[in-house]
Amino acid sequence: MSIRYEYKSDYTSLIASFESIRELFSHDNHSIHKARNELKIISLGDIKTVVKSFKVPHLLNRIVYSFFRQSKAYKSYHNALRLEELGISTPSPIAKIEFFESGLLSESFFISEYFEYDFTIRTPLLEPLEDRDAIFTAFAAYTYDLHQKGVWHLDYSPGNILIKRMEEGYQFSIVDINRMEFRSITPVEGCENFNKLWATNEELDVMGREYARLSGLDEQVTIAEMKRHNDSNKRTKNFKKRLKNLMKGDFSTPA
Repeated sequence: MSIRYEYKSDYTSLIASFESIRELFSHDNHSIHKARNELKIISLGDIKTVVKSFKVPHLLNRIVYSFFRQSKAYKSYHNALRLEELGISTPSPIAKIEFFESGLLSESFFISEYFEYDFTIRTPLLEPLEDRDAIFTAFAAYTYDLHQKGVWHLDYSPGNILIKRMEEGYQFSIVDINRMEFRSITPVEGCENFNKLWATNEELDVMGREYARLSGLDEQVTIAEMKRHNDSNKRTKNFKKRLKNLMKGDFSTPA
């Protein structure tokens, strides 16, 4: 078993924690998300952190991530550093840690500081908050800023967009950032990045008006593009659900 890690120089005092992160993670019970990967809130020293444990890849991907591509933990850490350089809010990165067995990637972890937020954008999408239109307007402006800085989040979905209420306005912060591109983005292309929200047409109207105002794109074109991509994503997701249900012998139609 061997270990590789990178960390920001501010966190040299945590090296012992990095080296024992597997044990710390397995013995901690503060899980906040568990699916393919798992996230836990763990205090390292006097720092409240979120530790993301990535699922051990199957054999082929273990080979790929060991010799041909960077791991998800590596991408999360370095993407976070890049976002900080660009002045984009994401939980402050602390370290990435990778364990290897027989020369192949096994467990890997990404550690960031805990970001105090009030809710994700899923909340105004599902609940009738009084300021939901203000949130959607601010979110469109935030997304436009991401695109202006060449940031394309490939999983720009409700659970990955954190929101903190400020004295004036809102602070947005993005997570789950291992799948991300840094490139030039036109306003028309940018409309596609709203497609994973499962927003209603009325909500897209609000976002589209602000994105059009900032980008200079025609308002009707902007809203139409957002709705087209939104509808396309819904059709794709529903088709996959139907296919999955058919494979299970369930012939009902998904909502």
